[in-house]
Amino acid sequence: MEKRPEEHVTFPVGDISLEGLFSTPQDTPQIGAVLCHPHPLYGGEMQNNVVSALTDTFQKADIATLRFNFRGVGQSGGHHGEGEAELEDVKAAVTALLDRQAVSHVVVAGYSFGSMVGLRAGANDERVQTLIGVAFPMGFRDLSFLLNVAKPTLLISGDRDEYAPLPDLTDFFSKMREPKQLEIIAGADHFFMVQTGEVAKAALAFLQAK
Repeated sequence: MEKRPEEHVTFPVGDISLEGLFSTPQDTPQIGAVLCHPHPLYGGEMQNNVVSALTDTFQKADIATLRFNFRGVGQSGGHHGEGEAELEDVKAAVTALLDRQAVSHVVVAGYSFGSMVGLRAGANDERVQTLIGVAFPMGFRDLSFLLNVAKPTLLISGDRDEYAPLPDLTDFFSKMREPKQLEIIAGADHFFMVQTGEVAKAALAFLQAK
């Protein structure tokens, strides 16, 4: 199936508004995905290559998608919140998705900073059923929140990711609760310059297996 057009949308969070790109298939979808971009202070935004690959692949599989800019990025209001205020951004994005498309299964997927914030927000949101973290950064925050999550969780990482050394990641993953899956992309570092297709394929396969 072809990539669908995306509608530029805005939605509120507190006293600011965030911008996003929303798309839904012609037939009523069962799954909707909120996609979270990498670190805003290092050029992260919703058109990022990994976020775009996930969005395109999900759309072709008839999954509704909402990718958005965190506060302080692009036309989104506010200022960078050090990964704390952004938790509210993710929750607001889930609300915005459900307001536009009443799906029965919500996925929060994020890349790098977006995976850390997205999974933390999604883990505590009863509206979210599945979590996908790409290049989940180790050692920057307390990640213990993920150890007790019982929602299906997929972590995707490159075997050369300098921010998620494989021994650290596999040890952390072994302590996580089921259901879980770890997908290692051979030859990939943190930025997946030529492996975005593999990332998106792994994410879609995980969702379709549920």
